[in-house]
Amino acid sequence: MTTGGNEGTREGDSETVRAGNGLADRLATICAFLMPILCILWNMDAPTRIGISILTEQFLAMELGLAIAVLYLTSGFRGTHQAPGPLNILLGLVGLATLTYAAAAFPALLGEIAYRPMSLTIIGSVVVFLVMEGVRRGSGWTIFVIVMIFIVYALLAHRVPGPLIGREMSYIQLVQYIGFDPSAVFSTPLTVGAVIVVLFVFFGHLLFRAGGGEFFTDIALALTGRSRGGAAKISVVASALFGSISGSAVSNVVTTGVITIPLMRRGGYSRTDAGAIEAIASTGGQLTPPIMGAAAFLMAEFLDISYMTVAAAALLPAMLYYLSVFVQVDLIAARDGIALVDQDVPSIREVLTSGWHLVLPFVILIGALFGLQTDPETAALYSAVSIIIVGAIRPYRGNRITVSGLVGVCVETGRSMVNLLLIVAAAGFIIGILNVTGLGFALTLMLVDSVGNNLVLILGISAIISIILGMGLPTSGVYVLLAALVAPAIVEAGVDPLAAHMFILYFGMMSMITPPIALAAFAASAISKADAMATGVAAMRIGWASYIIPFIFVGTPTLLMIGTTGDIVVDLGKMALGVVATSVAVVGFFTRRLGGVMRVAIMVLGLASLPLGLAGPDWTTVNLVAIAGLTVLLTIEFLAGRRERAATVSGAS
Repeated sequence: MTTGGNEGTREGDSETVRAGNGLADRLATICAFLMPILCILWNMDAPTRIGISILTEQFLAMELGLAIAVLYLTSGFRGTHQAPGPLNILLGLVGLATLTYAAAAFPALLGEIAYRPMSLTIIGSVVVFLVMEGVRRGSGWTIFVIVMIFIVYALLAHRVPGPLIGREMSYIQLVQYIGFDPSAVFSTPLTVGAVIVVLFVFFGHLLFRAGGGEFFTDIALALTGRSRGGAAKISVVASALFGSISGSAVSNVVTTGVITIPLMRRGGYSRTDAGAIEAIASTGGQLTPPIMGAAAFLMAEFLDISYMTVAAAALLPAMLYYLSVFVQVDLIAARDGIALVDQDVPSIREVLTSGWHLVLPFVILIGALFGLQTDPETAALYSAVSIIIVGAIRPYRGNRITVSGLVGVCVETGRSMVNLLLIVAAAGFIIGILNVTGLGFALTLMLVDSVGNNLVLILGISAIISIILGMGLPTSGVYVLLAALVAPAIVEAGVDPLAAHMFILYFGMMSMITPPIALAAFAASAISKADAMATGVAAMRIGWASYIIPFIFVGTPTLLMIGTTGDIVVDLGKMALGVVATSVAVVGFFTRRLGGVMRVAIMVLGLASLPLGLAGPDWTTVNLVAIAGLTVLLTIEFLAGRRERAATVSGAS
């Protein structure tokens, strides 16, 4: 009888837990739904239109409160894979209630901040704790540990010996500042994330609900499917298109990779190369205009320049990045005898006839951004509206936007934004601490002083730090963190601010393909069933240009569209030739397999052809000699390859 009673009790408790979790999930769904809705209303200036004055910080507090609620209502202490218990549900509700109160009372609380009221201490403590624990659950230990180091430093800054000594702060002063002040948690990173990025994520989800994923793949198949190495080229084109919209290289891999990696394997690419190609192609999408994983908008805000300037600067490096990848997958196909795509390849006309309506939102987006020069958030809103209209009227491969689908898109957007909003909020803690303690200036001065005036060494150290700090973070999170910690030192060394910020973004993203924590490569290896570390190494090989291009555009700003048209064209031509030649050497094939000596010679001359401004004005002479040498060697190899093919054909006949 006792046993039966206990079993009944346990069963009842289990039912109670399931009911509680069901209620928590429904509440999380409502909160997730409200996140993009509030963002849309804010960008439509709805409060002002109905006569209500709301500060930006009030809106940000509500968005952050909703994000915290969603995370804690759907996760346990071990992370998002664990169901929430009663304590986690309570934490989520406390976070939502606290930030709702902070939003409602923000003007009054801001006026009392000089008096250090207890209410601000409570709000700040709750915000700091829940954001930090949320970052740990949603994004792992890396950024949690980094931010905690800064928090501990802020409390002990006055005791730190040497140049890193900082202003003394009590616990109350610290949590009130970083957990409430507009210069910390409610600063630029959270503003851009909640105001702009949410809308672009909403745009992306709408696009894919309307069939955008299938459309991108079909476009890529139509453009490249009939060419040599078509399977890999499909991956490169599709991942570039998708990646420029998505905010994560990893999500790009798992979205497009499930189609492209098996396609590459059937064509004859090795498991390792198939995974590596998808990883490098997906990562490059985060560096490609117009959206760049939302990093472009953050960069524009940090540098106080127009979005158009950032997008224009990113264009040529991205083209060179993909030129290198495209050439390599083509040559690998020729070297290894890769078969053509083993499925029907539609014509570009067929794809566009069926899916022309999915091009319209991009026309509106680019036209609004570059033609009308509207704010990014306004352009995203226009584009989102256009997707809703055309997606409701015209389906693509059975995908149509419905009312229920639109609700689902709002929920998906909110859930997908949770981790990013918590990361940028935590980045706000760092920015606040750097400002209030003076640590930002001290770190910059220390790095510059440690290596003197050696710009190359500063860039090398910054590149390594960027790769390390970028491990495991989404694009926007990577950029915000590095913009606060690394970019100032590069700017202080005399580098153009735009070039410095593009530099850190590139190397932050290279953490996605650089072992030991190459998340994009590891995600691709899980699909291709290849060794994870080998896939990472292969991705580094295929993506070699991404490690060199940033150093070049720092010294040669013409590649960032800075300079005269003539200089831009000349330097772009040198870069294109150098990238193609070096890619030939990396693969070891041109029109035939290259011998060891020839391979080394082409690689040396290819690298020497690059317009390396950091090497000084004498490098121009090196460029000319290298270009002449390359012309001779590639001509020799081309003619030798033709003779071999002719001999093979003659022998076969």
